[in-house]
Amino acid sequence: MVPRGSTGRRPARLCRLPRATAPARTCRKHMRTRVVTWTITDGLTPYPDALAAMEARAAAIRNGTADEQIWLLEHPPLYTAGTSADPADLTDPDRFPVYDAGRGGQYTYHGPGQRVAYVMLDLTKRGRDVRQFVAQVEDWVIDTLAEFNVKGERRAGRVGVWVVRHDKPLNPDGTPQEDKIAAIGLRLRRWVSFHGLSINVEPDLSHFDGIIPCGIREHGVTSLVDLGLPVTMDDVDAALRKTFDRSALEACQTRI
Repeated sequence: MVPRGSTGRRPARLCRLPRATAPARTCRKHMRTRVVTWTITDGLTPYPDALAAMEARAAAIRNGTADEQIWLLEHPPLYTAGTSADPADLTDPDRFPVYDAGRGGQYTYHGPGQRVAYVMLDLTKRGRDVRQFVAQVEDWVIDTLAEFNVKGERRAGRVGVWVVRHDKPLNPDGTPQEDKIAAIGLRLRRWVSFHGLSINVEPDLSHFDGIIPCGIREHGVTSLVDLGLPVTMDDVDAALRKTFDRSALEACQTRI
């Protein structure tokens, strides 16, 4: 296990996940083909560059000039503020750059060792049900964690995906501690999604100390490596692709 707060980084890698466009999916009922392109960017992508690229791709999807896209990347250390962010939850404002994200939610951290998946999908092909779409993204994360025998769970009133920490002392009320392992923050514009999710693979968990993540003070954060799993970014990428291909997000739900 890598100790909490470890800053050790693996050398640059050549990603094994295929970068080519995913195979076309054809809706038998309507005989309409939908393509979701998967892109992996190595290294650390500056947040403003990613935001501009997402905006441009989402607009192109709306205009019918680009395929839907899942974009996997990592950012340098930074904090993002959602539309509900409370300034009091930014406890160390000078630690890392802070960006207004324009997505829902509050403050979150992005940095090396965290897999960010930006999800640019057309909800007009998936029923135009926002609540259902968010639940499907949560299911996708939970299924991805299950590939590593990690039980991710939803919690009422707490955004993201959580794990019960049976390896930690009980809370004063006798309940087990719970830590957040994945964050979800989405935005829709004319029924096309952007922003997405992040899964903690092997980030420096001390970097979360500069914020109250998602405004939740009572619980901590964890990662796959913090849970004792020797998981690499490539492993997570492969699991995301595998579980997406069998998820409701990819299932044919086109309405014409």
